Amino acid sequence: MGDMVVVRKEGLYCVPGDFYIDPWRPVPRAVITHAHGDHARVGHGHYLSADLGVNILKSRLGQDIHIDGLAYGEVVQHNGVNISLYPAGHVLGSAQVRMEHKGEVWVASGDYKVEPDRTCAPFEPVKCDTFITESTFGLPIYRWQPEQSIFDDINSWWRKNAAAGRCSVVFAYSFGKAQRILSGLDPSIGTILCHGSAEPLNRVYRDSGVDLPPTQLVTDVDKAAIRTAIVIAPPSAGGSTWMRRFGDYSDAFASGWMLLRGARRRRGVDRGFVLSDHADWPGLMTAIRATEAPRVIVTHGSIATMVRYLRGVGLDASGFDTEYGDDEADDKPQEADKPAEQTAAAGATDA
Repeated sequence: MGDMVVVRKEGLYCVPGDFYIDPWRPVPRAVITHAHGDHARVGHGHYLSADLGVNILKSRLGQDIHIDGLAYGEVVQHNGVNISLYPAGHVLGSAQVRMEHKGEVWVASGDYKVEPDRTCAPFEPVKCDTFITESTFGLPIYRWQPEQSIFDDINSWWRKNAAAGRCSVVFAYSFGKAQRILSGLDPSIGTILCHGSAEPLNRVYRDSGVDLPPTQLVTDVDKAAIRTAIVIAPPSAGGSTWMRRFGDYSDAFASGWMLLRGARRRRGVDRGFVLSDHADWPGLMTAIRATEAPRVIVTHGSIATMVRYLRGVGLDASGFDTEYGDDEADDKPQEADKPAEQTAAAGATDA
């Protein structure tokens, strides 16, 4: 029997099922792991996603897309392949795709993290024969602090700025990262403002039962409130005329890449908060072990390093060359920003 999933020019293709997973070119049938732009694109004939991701996909791709939602754990059959979706813990509605055909099980993870957060269902390991994993932060140097410690740092920074009458601005991706930060903010400090790109997504999160503090648009508050407010804005807003209304503000960037030396300086911000919706190195290894899969296929990120390490611990590991990007790519470091440890990490053998 050949591989159940292969790479075609359109994307990851399930051969017996005749469907694609997060394809990057238009196809008749697409199973979508989550709604970030590198995984969910316009033009497919039919979409299948976790039911919690349907409204996010519609808000980003258009209300008229032909889409069905599947509850986590529910099974549908297509061309003899049993398809089911399980939480990936990445963002609202994110899912791993489980495919079973003639007794063989493959799982495509999409993007994932293993640390639970308040804004999405936690990652659920799925036992399988072959596991397709991401590797965005697939180097041993990437090790995250507990999210509550990051939220405490953000609130402390905001509180200090508010006491000085200075607005606080956090640059963060509008889908996923923005809502996760919102879930950890202390609204007693001041007003919480969101860029217009995040507010529609905030509504979808709230409608899905996620508890987020009240947010407003900057046009809806007076100047006095702005001076003690915190603002959540996409990286693209930095340096735009939209920022002028905040006066003498303090700014920060929230990204896993903030771990790297020089990243904050290159962004030109006052603070860097290391917060990622992707698994760090220990998280990746924990997830892979939990699948009990003897075969692992590594996709976008640090493919070579992870393949080498996984082979060293006895797994049948290889890589898929894909066109997936990175939802944190706006702050992905240049070569000059990378610490010396990153080069040494290629030979690491300790997870």
